[in-house]
Amino acid sequence: MYPNFENTAIAFQLKTDSELERAYFLFKLIANEPLVKIGTAVTNFAIKAHLPIEGLIRATVFDHFCGGVNEEDCMPIIDKMFENGVCSILDYSVEGKEIEDQFDFALNKTLEVLDFVKEKAAIPFAVFKPTGFGRFELYVKVSEGKTLSDVESAEWERVLNRYDQVCKKAHDLDVCLLIDAEESWMQDAADAISLDMMRKYNKKKAVVFNTIQMYRWDRMNFLNELNDTAISENFKIGLKVVRGAYMEKENERAKEHGYKSPICESKQATDENFDEAISFMMNHLDKISIFSGTHNEESCLKLVSQMKDKGLNASHPNIWFGQLYGMSDHITYNLTAEGYNAAKYVPYGPVRDVMPYLIRRAEENTSVAGQTTRELGLLQKEKKRRKLDI
Repeated sequence: MYPNFENTAIAFQLKTDSELERAYFLFKLIANEPLVKIGTAVTNFAIKAHLPIEGLIRATVFDHFCGGVNEEDCMPIIDKMFENGVCSILDYSVEGKEIEDQFDFALNKTLEVLDFVKEKAAIPFAVFKPTGFGRFELYVKVSEGKTLSDVESAEWERVLNRYDQVCKKAHDLDVCLLIDAEESWMQDAADAISLDMMRKYNKKKAVVFNTIQMYRWDRMNFLNELNDTAISENFKIGLKVVRGAYMEKENERAKEHGYKSPICESKQATDENFDEAISFMMNHLDKISIFSGTHNEESCLKLVSQMKDKGLNASHPNIWFGQLYGMSDHITYNLTAEGYNAAKYVPYGPVRDVMPYLIRRAEENTSVAGQTTRELGLLQKEKKRRKLDI
């Protein structure tokens, strides 16, 4: 059976009536671009001024898009979703840190989550961001091939050591580990480390998963080269495939610095690039494990169709679908209802520290044409089904 993404009874089965109303209210706000801009500016000001707004944020946008302030806080949600077939990926979503103590803290958080994952079937993956383990500008300098000072070389060694610690632990515990992708001008350094980690820890199966952003027009070449390397050096590939989250920033920087933008020329070109990557990986499933991270219904259905064409079980261990917590429940829950592997990225962390993530979520939803409208339409449909509009 193909998943029916119109089935709102399955999509919103875990939402109480009040949670459904809150979701509708939030997406109504997000649909209003001027309001989002004003709201993010006011929120940023309130946080910097240390105004007491955490309670309001926690009761609205935070509780909708985040699992909690710590791992234990997330567990009721994780258990509840797993009862309905949906797995979770705990994502410590604190961003923009710049000092060694904070990188070590992020490392320890990831190591803790790996222990958590090992004990919980509901959490099949751990995840971290490259800039959680090292300074953004240091990645940039390494990506550009510039000579590091002695101090920077020692700092870079600590970054490599953090990667190795988490990847080794993931390998030893037999737990999969996703490494997120970030801006293109720092990504070469992050890709090089991920490749080394795959060489080292993906000998028998994909444990380490890198992320490729298919709004970049060069990623099919990257994928082909990675596949050739894996074949010649005999290791497995783990890849999370996404469209990408930094488009405006990428285009602005390319214009400012006078180089060709790494971003595809159109949304259609990005969609075609994404689907081409998935098709390529499906033809190399003996070597590649896929985590398809997308809110695009058509891409999900194309992957389902390819699985059926190849006679693969819905629960094939090398194929996962993923969406963000608080979004696209109609995709996630209807996929698992038909037996497919699907997981929610569940962000967590202190309310103030997670605000940059939440602001980006709101801005992305505002800028992605049709995404918020689709969410609102489905929520409205479910409200009518429950007779909440009477």
